[in-house]
Amino acid sequence: MEKGLISVDRWTEGSQVYFLTHLHSDHTHGLSSSWAKGPLFCSRLTAKLFGFKFPDFNLSLIRILDIGSWHSLSLVSPSIGSQTTVQVMAIDAHHCPGAVMLLFRGEFGCLLYTGDFRWEATSERANRGRDMLCNAIKDEAVDIVYLDNTYCNPSYTFPTRQIAAQQVVDIIVSHPEHDVIIGIDTLGKEDLLLHISRVLQIKIWVWPERLQTMHLLGFHDNFTTNTSLTRVRAVPRYSFSTETLEGLNTMRPTIGIMPSGLPWVKHLQRDDNLFDSLLTRYNRRKMSTNGEVRTDQPDGKSRYVEKLHEYIYSVPYSDHSSFLEIEDFVKIVQPTNLKGIVSASTCYIEPMYYFGCLCGANQPAQRLHYKHKRKGRGRVAAGQTKSSFGSGNSAKYERKRGSIVKIKFLGGHVSRVTALRRMQHGAKILENESPENSC
Repeated sequence: MEKGLISVDRWTEGSQVYFLTHLHSDHTHGLSSSWAKGPLFCSRLTAKLFGFKFPDFNLSLIRILDIGSWHSLSLVSPSIGSQTTVQVMAIDAHHCPGAVMLLFRGEFGCLLYTGDFRWEATSERANRGRDMLCNAIKDEAVDIVYLDNTYCNPSYTFPTRQIAAQQVVDIIVSHPEHDVIIGIDTLGKEDLLLHISRVLQIKIWVWPERLQTMHLLGFHDNFTTNTSLTRVRAVPRYSFSTETLEGLNTMRPTIGIMPSGLPWVKHLQRDDNLFDSLLTRYNRRKMSTNGEVRTDQPDGKSRYVEKLHEYIYSVPYSDHSSFLEIEDFVKIVQPTNLKGIVSASTCYIEPMYYFGCLCGANQPAQRLHYKHKRKGRGRVAAGQTKSSFGSGNSAKYERKRGSIVKIKFLGGHVSRVTALRRMQHGAKILENESPENSC
């Protein structure tokens, strides 16, 4: 695909059409209320939320992508000046409200941009997405996948969101005399909060702007801004800290719960290829027979939740796919090539290193490549990049394909993990960016 044709989650490039996978701030960097570079395609739910995030935006620029339908675009080839047709399908990414994958096909071949996604093996919603994607690509090869590689490392192992949500409920129930604060983003984790509300039959406090978002999403009965009605409060992630919890406990007993996949890593042995995650100092883990994450304790007992501070619990609730879920996804799609959309990580690894042997061309696994620069003995992860085009349960879905079409595809900020609160933001947080990245 030529440069100047399409941009995905990138807003400074000179392209003819633009696509937004979802509204988290790391995917909207450069997008503003005054942005007007061209037509902007997104899901119907994202369009509904768009005006709230970007007041005064020219909504006539927005084009709706209905889930599961092919949309044809007539564009002009920048190189030869002739018309070319691009087809695109949006597929539910099951990441946050409105999040979609984007499947493109045209004279350039077939390309899939996952955006951020989580497809759990036990999720009916994810199963519908798998069926939709498999039906869409059954007669052609996917030349390249732009992959959510946030947790593309075997160290990232955590349970399903359903299991993790129940863990949060168990913590709350075990502290009946405590106030509870839960760190969340401006969008995402709604299913977690709804589970808590319905199981415990309580309302959950959210800040006023978040309540407006909940109402836009159709949740009118589970949330409140009246602190006297509940002891459970969902607060902005950036305000969640040990200092905050210590201050609250001078007034009344309070615990904090941070739902995130990041602290839940298995220990990596140091060798020539892998370096230990900064997070492994907290624990060493193994998988139980039913797929839950267990923490090995010195006394031989296992538990599912990590207490990182006197007042703080970390629960492995993630809206990004775990390593094994990414592996299952690659087995389903079998692309010719993989490109990671996240290049800022505590232990960044190119997706082809692990999954090259699963690709349609049966490529050998690549040598491990770190994008970092040395500073003393430490490493600094490379900045995150978005895409400007031109610049366990997989057996059921695994596809047998014939020949693979090979095509040429042309293809900054530094992230620093210095404290637990930063780590909770996920692998994509930028030092100068609003802390809304989900994890």
